[in-house]
Amino acid sequence: MERMKRIERKPSLLLTSDWHLREDTPTCWTGDFQEEQWNSVDFISKLQKQYDCPVIHAGDLFHHWKPSPWLLTQASALLPQSFVSIYGQHDLPQHNLELKDKSGLYNLMINGRVGIPDRGCHYGQIPTVEMAFIIKDKRVLLWHHMTYITPPFPGATGGNVISILKKYPQFDLIITGDNHQSFCVGHGKQLLVNPGNLTRQTADQIDFHPRVALWYAETNTIEWVNIPIQQGVITREHLEKKEERDERLSAFIEKLDSDYEIGLSFEQNLETYFGANDTPPDVKQIIYKSIENENF
Repeated sequence: MERMKRIERKPSLLLTSDWHLREDTPTCWTGDFQEEQWNSVDFISKLQKQYDCPVIHAGDLFHHWKPSPWLLTQASALLPQSFVSIYGQHDLPQHNLELKDKSGLYNLMINGRVGIPDRGCHYGQIPTVEMAFIIKDKRVLLWHHMTYITPPFPGATGGNVISILKKYPQFDLIITGDNHQSFCVGHGKQLLVNPGNLTRQTADQIDFHPRVALWYAETNTIEWVNIPIQQGVITREHLEKKEERDERLSAFIEKLDSDYEIGLSFEQNLETYFGANDTPPDVKQIIYKSIENENF
């Protein structure tokens, strides 16, 4: 189903998405996240120089719409040349396109560092034929929209890839963002490419390898290029600790049904329970914090 073809001709576009640039380190990381993030940006910059074609980014350039001055400066200095993006929900205050002029991405646009096309389907918009831009007779749609081969999580909104292609036959190539997996699906003469994210930022991507797609307009085909990554830097330890904590809390709630003398004070009852049971200190802290927040 996935259409990939190695061709010696020069690619027309470099396709990428969901960079989620940030200055903090994701919880799942044990290595140097900043090093990998900017090395990945540099890798694509070198590809852009090698092939001398635009980098097309399908939204969510920043992890938060309001990047710090440092992050904004880094992005301005290190982004590839001929870089074109649309707005993803993370790029927009309150996920609202009408507030785009408050965003870091808008800042890069008005300073000439990033191109934001008049023809592009930003987060929350519905494609129209007028949104297509033409490259060598191919109608191309750039869209920040959740698409998938199989739903990535329960209750996922968006659309199945084949359904999307059937719904929008007026486009030869559809480039989507939002889903952090990478895939390419063809239907007839159409192609949909979801490049996936630039860096691994959650523990469920422990086996994921980020990549960028080279697109060849003449044949409407792509070639994947893997982005170099650090090995052994993603951990599930924080999730395992959370699961253990949740299990202890569940056990605590179940034990609340056990028999002991009920007094008038809720806090005294808790102390009685804690004294009769071996309750871990971290569980006690969570409960006391909840009591404070609820003004018991």
